[in-house]
Amino acid sequence: MSDAKNQKIKKFWFWLSVSINLGFLGIFKYYNFFVSSFAESISYLGLHINPWTLKVILPVGISFYTFHGLSYVIDIYKGRIKAEKNFVDYSVFVSFFPLLVAGPIERATHLLPQIQKKRDFDYTKAVDGLRQILWGLFKKVVIADQCAEYANMIFNNAGHYSGSTLVLGAVFFAFQIYGDFSGYSDIALGTARLFGIELLRNFAFPYFSRDIAEFWRRWHISLSTWFRDYLYIPLGGSKGGIWMKVRNTFIIFLVSGFWHGASWNFIIWGFLNALYIMPSIIFNTNRTNLDIVASGKYFPTFKEIFSMGLTFGLTVFAWIFFRTESLGSAFGYISGIFSPSLFTIPTLIPKTLLLLLSIFIIIEWFGREQQFAIAKFGIKLPVIVRWAFYYALVIAIFLFAGSEQQFIYFQF
Repeated sequence: MSDAKNQKIKKFWFWLSVSINLGFLGIFKYYNFFVSSFAESISYLGLHINPWTLKVILPVGISFYTFHGLSYVIDIYKGRIKAEKNFVDYSVFVSFFPLLVAGPIERATHLLPQIQKKRDFDYTKAVDGLRQILWGLFKKVVIADQCAEYANMIFNNAGHYSGSTLVLGAVFFAFQIYGDFSGYSDIALGTARLFGIELLRNFAFPYFSRDIAEFWRRWHISLSTWFRDYLYIPLGGSKGGIWMKVRNTFIIFLVSGFWHGASWNFIIWGFLNALYIMPSIIFNTNRTNLDIVASGKYFPTFKEIFSMGLTFGLTVFAWIFFRTESLGSAFGYISGIFSPSLFTIPTLIPKTLLLLLSIFIIIEWFGREQQFAIAKFGIKLPVIVRWAFYYALVIAIFLFAGSEQQFIYFQF
């Protein structure tokens, strides 16, 4: 494509590359969804068919490396980079193992130059990488996996629990998916740093966001910016007035939902987030909160606490559609919440887990101005105190290991 003699040939290779990338994704991930939805739709007209469906395991991380490859093709077509002709460098770019199955979704413009240049071992970066790996393991093993046990118990038996317990189950899932996915990202970033490579940041303390727009600047950043650069802006972005901004925002969130999985639940999850963010799009307040909350202060104001609580509540409500396996079970779960039992004491109160979550939130809060929570934790304290903290994390990881919950985003 980069050596094409004219624009027509260049465009031909571009669309061929895009079609092949999306073709694999469409066949493996969405074929069954579309034929099943079609069969179900025409059944309402009295026509019954038994479509042939694929019975294969979805390739791990297919959505991630499809977008990874698409960004490379698009950037060459747009002239942002030149095609990589060194087979080894290109192979490392498409199969760099820390990010292969669950991101971050890298850009060729960011990763390829790092692969091409000679790197020397950097002790400071290596230590920082190990620290981030440790924090990622803590988030995955101690927070996410422990939350998963209770979230699974409550979601799988939703009809047996009170409304207040169902709320607790949704909150546990919110921390499970955050600890799980951001924990994986920390491990990936830390591992890459050991090799002298900086990957794109993927999380920036999203649950401390004061509105939904800020949440989406801090959650799965590599995917959000991918959609911004390769879909939202080409669609016209926010230059065409309110109607265009509303239309493009809905497209982005619906596609984002569909990217996560071939299910109406993910589409509703995307639709809800589009609704949440719509007031800030219409009134042009979506870039009000650009810095971290309570920057330079120990504690937030009451207004900030209220804003963070409201944003977290809306996010948790949307996660119900993400976690449940069908729309029926999602609406059943929600109707269970909004019942008289909502105002009773939860029937399931895991005290140890609540204590762990409290400690986790405190550490994240005081480390929120860094790249990851413990990046500079205790840096001014005596060495013995800092090492005691690291050993405490290691001991906690060993103590709570054993649940062995699969990474959620491996399925995408």
